[in-house]
Amino acid sequence: MSDPQPKDDQQDPQTDGGVPEEALRTDAVGARVARVEGPLKVRGRAAYAYEVPVEAPLYAHLVQSTVARGRVRTVDADEALRSDDVVSVLDHTNVPTLADGDAELAVLQSDAVAFRGQVVAVVVARTPEAAREGARLVRVGYDMQEHRAELRADDPELYAPEKVNPAFETDTTVGSVETALESAAVVLDETYTTPYEHNNPMEPHAVTACWHDDAAPGEPRLTLDASTQSVHAVATALSGLLELEPEQVHVRSPFVGGGFGSKGMPHAHDVAATLAARANPGRPVRLALTRQQMFALAGYRTATIQRVRLAAQADGTLLGIDHQVVEQTSALKEFAEQTAIATRHMYAAPDRATSHRLAALDVAVPSWMRAPGEMPGMAALEMAMDELAERTGVDPVELRVRNEPQVDPESGLPFGHRRLVQCLRVGAARFGWADRDPRPGRRREGDWLVGTGVAASTYPFYVQGGNTARVEVTQGPRYRVSIGAADIGTGATTVLGQIAADALGVPVGLVDVHLGDSSLPPASVAGGSSGTSSWGRAVVGAARALREHHGDDAPVGAKVEHSPDDNPNLETHSLHSFGAQFVELGVNVWTGEPRVRRMLGVFSVGRVVNPTTARSQLIGGMVMGLGGGLLEESVRDARFGHVVTQDLASYHVAAHADVPAIEAVWLDEHDSLANPMGARGIGEIGIVGTAAAVANAAWHATGSRVRDLPVTLDRLLDLDPDLPALRDHPASFAL
Repeated sequence: MSDPQPKDDQQDPQTDGGVPEEALRTDAVGARVARVEGPLKVRGRAAYAYEVPVEAPLYAHLVQSTVARGRVRTVDADEALRSDDVVSVLDHTNVPTLADGDAELAVLQSDAVAFRGQVVAVVVARTPEAAREGARLVRVGYDMQEHRAELRADDPELYAPEKVNPAFETDTTVGSVETALESAAVVLDETYTTPYEHNNPMEPHAVTACWHDDAAPGEPRLTLDASTQSVHAVATALSGLLELEPEQVHVRSPFVGGGFGSKGMPHAHDVAATLAARANPGRPVRLALTRQQMFALAGYRTATIQRVRLAAQADGTLLGIDHQVVEQTSALKEFAEQTAIATRHMYAAPDRATSHRLAALDVAVPSWMRAPGEMPGMAALEMAMDELAERTGVDPVELRVRNEPQVDPESGLPFGHRRLVQCLRVGAARFGWADRDPRPGRRREGDWLVGTGVAASTYPFYVQGGNTARVEVTQGPRYRVSIGAADIGTGATTVLGQIAADALGVPVGLVDVHLGDSSLPPASVAGGSSGTSSWGRAVVGAARALREHHGDDAPVGAKVEHSPDDNPNLETHSLHSFGAQFVELGVNVWTGEPRVRRMLGVFSVGRVVNPTTARSQLIGGMVMGLGGGLLEESVRDARFGHVVTQDLASYHVAAHADVPAIEAVWLDEHDSLANPMGARGIGEIGIVGTAAAVANAAWHATGSRVRDLPVTLDRLLDLDPDLPALRDHPASFAL
């Protein structure tokens, strides 16, 4: 959509890496280019990690702990081994010792059990059916120990981590929130909770591994085809565990069926497959987690308990913000989610404080899940802002505009492109916000009470180091771009081809992009909405260097590699993306069922390299946020330490019937401070704010304020069995 970029005299016209903007002004960037791998996928010819062609593969299946804490006393594999198709059963008594390192990856290295669902044995068989049946027949005896698996705000063992993901300060304080609360005309002090959520990409975590005892010097000892967001991270982790040189572990990721962060780091199944392959040298071993196993072994979003205190003047102007977070990590390995980080940058208030406290429980290890930190943290903050709007009588859009900061409240740095106000204004006009009656429960259409809600969204601009791109001229002439990045279904292969074509000044059809192989130049993880920025900088630099060395007629065989320097603008400006989410939701007057009717997201994300893939990412994030607002909730039984909602029948993700008309649009802009492409990340901002907008719309529909996500009918009815808004409709009868 058109919303011209305002001039900003604070911006440095230098582009990242010293590449003039005019060198990139060709037709490739910004064009609607179809995914280059699309035909292979729709024809079923894209071979994923579990499907890569290999000869005579074996199959592995995991045996998981049925206790939450203790020790393995015995592993009885006799019955499993009586099957002719079972080749071997591995446990802690018969596998090689791995080097010390990541505790999550120390598979079968001791008899200790740290959580229910931990790998305690691996069955290797000639067929997947035999492997799974063999795993069922393995009998494991335990010496059980007392465990802790319940997240509570009053846990006496809560502690402050040294840092929160990835390296933010745990606590921050500016001014005195207590003083602001004492002097405020309006005070909000509420607690919001978000549930455990589990990554469920369409393709489960899978790997095909092969160990080569007879590898020649310089050749890989281990080859893995893995479903991963970072081939280099897997190669580095496994080479360290196996005490091999990095080049002795060759990891390929040909196609990835989604990841959402869960495939951003190696997990236990990668090591289990490696151990199975090492026990059967020369034979490829396939291992795919079942949907149930993914709930213990593939990472998840921690539940949170968040106390938000807002101090404001009568007109809604914020005086103080206090955001206190209690969340969970694993006693086996710490992961501290950065839940309150976005609050530090969102709204102007002279007095602010944020804190994170962790409960180390005997449970599986949490990790990244789309917009870790920002998604649950902004859900609480934006629900609190909606409540403040209600209490002050200020329109929710206007309240956010009224508290717009001039500089980053935390660092004092000028923002690069902070266009939240434009997103709110454009979204309000497009959504029809002006026609909204601010009073809750006033709009009824048939059997449905209808409400609308708004929430702001933000996501930091990340650019990762350690990237090198190679550009070479091949026959044709054509141009081959090589970088060990991963395309997890986002369109990275297509977009990097567009960026290279732009920088080379050639049609995009002449560029071949090669990704997903650890033998290619190193690349950072496909995560943090940083892929296009981080890899694209390297690609532009390599293409630029090729032209500088050889002109526009480089000979076949010409080759250049480039590793970009750090972006100096990150030291002088606060760079973030912003957006506004609008939701219309209906609540059935007879059942209390909430259902989203339409959604709109307006985003400021820098220059959009490919509108087709960008729209897909933004809508995908909004659908995932809809699931977070209405459906997704993992339930842990603290008595036994495990998640009981271990399948897609009981863990509900948004299905076709749940997804309404969704519109995702973006402001026209070019962020010269970010990178040569002028782009910022888009993979995660779509989910941020969506759940809060859903909850805010539910309040506007009914007058019932749900502070515990997701907004399910039982929570609405628990607040008031009659749905308070029904009292204004005499024709209705109480439920």
